[in-house]
Amino acid sequence: MPHWPTDAETLEREVEVSFYRAGGPGGQHRNKVETAVRLHHPPSGVTVTATEERSQLRNRQVAMERLIAALKRLNHRPRRRRPTRPTRASVRRRLDSKKQRGQTKKDRRDPAD
Repeated sequence: MPHWPTDAETLEREVEVSFYRAGGPGGQHRNKVETAVRLHHPPSGVTVTATEERSQLRNRQVAMERLIAALKRLNHRPRRRRPTRPTRASVRRRLDSKKQRGQTKKDRRDPAD
């Protein structure tokens, strides 16, 4: 899986930006002006939108933040787990506990069995 750049300058060159009318409250300004922003990043296929603000500029900034966060999630690779062995002392404690539990159960049994 490729590593996607997450700096704003590089993303500005790579993204396709489109604007559209956002619905919801906001009155005439919101209904007449194309303030909603959609950013599509073709190399990764990620698309994000921002429609909350009445300002196209602010929506563009919010959408860019969301795109950067989405690409960072895609870039994340969890570290490989290195298998470990239990210590000798922990193995001994576990076995002692099992022996003690077995003895307790044995003592509870009916002597006729």
